Amino acid sequence: MAEGERRPDEGVLDRSEGFGERLLGVLLDRAHEMPPQLIAPLIAEEVARVGGRDVSILLQDYGQLVLVPLPGRRLMVGEPEPIGDSPAGTAFLHATTVEVPRADGIRMYLPLLDGSDQVGVMALTLDTVDADDRRLLRRLAGLVADMLVTKHSYTDQFFLARRREPMSVAAEIQWSLLPPLAMSVPQVAVAGILEPAYDVAGDSFDYALNEDILHVAMVDAMGHGLDAATMATVAVGAYRHARRADIGLSEIYTFMDRAIAEQFGPDHFVTAQMMRLNIKTGHLQWVNAGHPAPLLIRDHQVVRQLGGPTTLPVGFGGEEPRISRQTLQRGDRVLCFTDGLIEEHETGEEQFGEEQLIHWVNRIEHTEKGVRAVVRSLSHALKQQRGGRTTDDATLFLIEWRGGTADHLALLE
Repeated sequence: MAEGERRPDEGVLDRSEGFGERLLGVLLDRAHEMPPQLIAPLIAEEVARVGGRDVSILLQDYGQLVLVPLPGRRLMVGEPEPIGDSPAGTAFLHATTVEVPRADGIRMYLPLLDGSDQVGVMALTLDTVDADDRRLLRRLAGLVADMLVTKHSYTDQFFLARRREPMSVAAEIQWSLLPPLAMSVPQVAVAGILEPAYDVAGDSFDYALNEDILHVAMVDAMGHGLDAATMATVAVGAYRHARRADIGLSEIYTFMDRAIAEQFGPDHFVTAQMMRLNIKTGHLQWVNAGHPAPLLIRDHQVVRQLGGPTTLPVGFGGEEPRISRQTLQRGDRVLCFTDGLIEEHETGEEQFGEEQLIHWVNRIEHTEKGVRAVVRSLSHALKQQRGGRTTDDATLFLIEWRGGTADHLALLE
């Protein structure tokens, strides 16, 4: 019998790869028709098969402050774990397994990765941990993440777990519109954050990776509340429709402009920025429709604004925009933001301003790793420096170009 398998008369747990593949296969077979409320006990049962106990599923709250435990039968439901200062938060931000020795064994925190987006963290305790355990639990965590994302589409259970305070109708609309907050592949990574998380209205972003082209849009609809959320929804919908028609950036602007003007009339507008990044060459193109210019970050320092010609905001019937271009170097980052970050001020006092924004970008770029961690820390630091106020939506979106190829991932080792 191969090493690691369990004999019928032995109490040794079988954690061999053959056993693991069978366990994952059974879990996958059962998950297809599993109602959402039974996902938790199913996960706990499968973890118990490899000797795991005290299982918790931790999901990121909408404010990106804590990881909150998902309630469910056979799950351990404790206090929320701070993302910035906990083993669970480290596993989440850096997509890596964290092991913490304790008196009763090893507490493991495994990132729940759906594709390259971090859904949350699975925590469990084992008496001991070896290479077989790590391999099997890493694969199990990936399958759990896929299950959570699939079931999330037709239940409020996971949404309610993540919500830490009441959410406005406008924010409900905006969160339902967003793509995953982070995406990472070998050539490029992106991450975004919205503030105020539970009352955001007019800000939104969108992206798609189609072959070698990363498409990005950031929009900021005028006003507040439901009207702004409705405008942002139309703007993003028009952007997606035009993008999928495979037309140029200037034509995308024209299509979005017409959609906003026809739907809302001449007194309403949306500032917008649309980009295309060739992830093989680093060639970046963008058009700017009344939006703040993004920042180019190189070697963890802001080197300059990505300025260029602008046209009128979407909805005002501006001239066909001129396309700006920049060739990125490997490791370069591009930070897009909305004006709520720099225009915040007390009555009669100066605005927060771009100089302070650049100061904090430089500072946090040297203390955090990875685009998700940088965006999260930057947003929270900027809010604190603005006195905790967010009277307007304040959104960040960060792109990191890495270059190279991902062809090796298609090869079976």
